[in-house]
Amino acid sequence: MYKKYVELRDKKNVTDYQVAKGTGINPSVFTHWKNKIYTPKIDKLQVIANYFDVPVTYFLENKQI
Repeated sequence: MYKKYVELRDKKNVTDYQVAKGTGINPSVFTHWKNKIYTPKIDKLQVIANYFDVPVTYFLENKQI
């Protein structure tokens, strides 16, 4: 999930801080996701999905190689 978040963040050219400010999610949450301390709950995923204008299922899909 974090990898998909980073792709969206970089594509939009914003920082974790800017995403946090725009979503109301504490910036430390992104560090926890990155370090796999915990997995995001669906409510936070929905907020992130809304911020990047993607469906929440975007984070749940696996890429086929």
